Amino acid sequence: MRDVDVVVIGAGSAGLGAAKVLRASGLSFQVLEAMDRIGGRAYTSSETFGIPFDVGCAWLHAADRNPYFPEAQASGWTLHHHDMNVDHLYFGRHKAPESQETEMKNADAKLSALLESWKGGDDRLSSLLASGHAPRAAATFAGPMDFGKDFDEISIEDFRAAADLDPNYFSLEGFGALVARFGADVPVTLSTPVRRIEWSGPDLACATSKGTIRAGAVIVTASPAVLAFDEIVFSPELPEAYVEAFFDLPMGMLTKIPIEIRGTRLGLAPFEDMLIERHARHDIYFLCFPFDTDLLVGFVGGDFAWEMSAAGEAAGVDFVTDRLCDVFGSDLRRHVGRSAMTNWGGERFVRGAYAAARPGRAAARRTLADPVADRIFFAGEHLAGPLMQTCGGARRSGEATARQVVAKLRR
Repeated sequence: MRDVDVVVIGAGSAGLGAAKVLRASGLSFQVLEAMDRIGGRAYTSSETFGIPFDVGCAWLHAADRNPYFPEAQASGWTLHHHDMNVDHLYFGRHKAPESQETEMKNADAKLSALLESWKGGDDRLSSLLASGHAPRAAATFAGPMDFGKDFDEISIEDFRAAADLDPNYFSLEGFGALVARFGADVPVTLSTPVRRIEWSGPDLACATSKGTIRAGAVIVTASPAVLAFDEIVFSPELPEAYVEAFFDLPMGMLTKIPIEIRGTRLGLAPFEDMLIERHARHDIYFLCFPFDTDLLVGFVGGDFAWEMSAAGEAAGVDFVTDRLCDVFGSDLRRHVGRSAMTNWGGERFVRGAYAAARPGRAAARRTLADPVADRIFFAGEHLAGPLMQTCGGARRSGEATARQVVAKLRR
């Protein structure tokens, strides 16, 4: 006997969006979440600093297309438009002269122009990058700090397919809190990972530690890395193209290392952006004192972010503090307060920040966009089209996929 029409796996932005569409359609559903909370990679915590801090996604990207933006406005969220231009550029300990800051902006514009005219196939993004300090700084901002991957690991076609995400807004109350508010009325069974999906019979059977649920269709919103690690076993096995797609969309990494700076603003204005370029891609970006709070939020991306995650929080905080002392002097240490480091790579049911196609494998996203046997559907930030890698895109993916499911089940 079928228990529900649809099982939704995951209560992140995609799963919550899918659930609301299913509920509006009148289909029965059950949302199963492996973690002990909703929101997925959207998570706001006040535990460390006593103020809301987004452990996961923070910017409301593409506000003119982001379904969360009008909801944030309606909810009275405090919002700031962030232009995300680099205001302070350093090479090691030395501040870049204005000429090199201009050169960095010109290199960024040149890369955009090359991408628009590129006809050389799905090569590595690094093949388009010019040499020199300033072009490399532009590539750092576009690659590790934006896409979560080093430039030689990014597919040109995948990078081209991503939309310009302006206008970007930052929220004082937290993006994760906004997603939790959006999903508060969705019934979710927490701490219930799905371990196996049997799909050979007339109905699907989703096996969990709390029992098996039978349904006509399933929407899987788990990250490609979770699926590549066989956290969910499909029986029979999925067609080979789908399995390959999981591996062709590995997770990039962006790690945040926020530290409190008390009693000084270091000559930096709220929301200014500072980028410190170093050898071996050990680069770090800072969002400075958002909303005039005491937080300097450091970001490291790509392979270096994975290395930092392995080194641990103490090493990460020391690295950030040392880099700030390089620029502002050792007296800064007496102003350092509380600190933290995010670790999405260590979260079993996420395993990274967001998906980025391997060079030559951009078509993997299209593969997963097609349902398996009209009963296994995939959704998430990795299937959000031009809004890939964004929370708003994940929600739109979940909603669109749910509409597909409704149409299939009602044929």
